[in-house]
Amino acid sequence: MGGMEGFGAVDPYDDGEAFHADWEARVYALQAALLRRGVYRLDEFRDAIERLEPSVYLQTSYYARWLAAIEDLLDRKGVLERGWAGHG
Repeated sequence: MGGMEGFGAVDPYDDGEAFHADWEARVYALQAALLRRGVYRLDEFRDAIERLEPSVYLQTSYYARWLAAIEDLLDRKGVLERGWAGHG
């Protein structure tokens, strides 16, 4: 999606915080741990983000895209099945 125009100006008064909610920090930590453990490689993670449907990509936040990519990778690699939460 890089190079797209029409999303407005960058806010010069942004507080510069890396995380705007606790769950974003957890997604960051999860991604770092999965990379460190060799569950997937960084290029696979980037590819999973790039494979998101354009409408999903444009409607979700930065770390929501990360989470969607992590879920996809864990599902494709057989680590977790989609919908595992709350089962069992």
